[in-house]
Amino acid sequence: MQLTLTRPLAFFDLESTGLTIGLDRIIEISVLKLHPDGSKELFTRKVNPEMSIPQVVVNLTGINNEDVANAPKFIEIAEELNSFLDNCDLA
Repeated sequence: MQLTLTRPLAFFDLESTGLTIGLDRIIEISVLKLHPDGSKELFTRKVNPEMSIPQVVVNLTGINNEDVANAPKFIEIAEELNSFLDNCDLA
């Protein structure tokens, strides 16, 4: 079966400080955008979660507090991410 797209399709991958919604924060976001013509674009950013990353998450993701210390906060990349996702269907 072949997938026929009329709009770009965006696939998300998130790394976070944990699994608790409303408490834990994103530390890395990656979005692969597949265009109807088959071309691809990738958006990947580390994000400063403004909280300490638990050691269990560091062990799992390889992302530590030093890696995100100078990264932008999510609010600082939100507009860029919104523009990247413009007109996309989400997967």
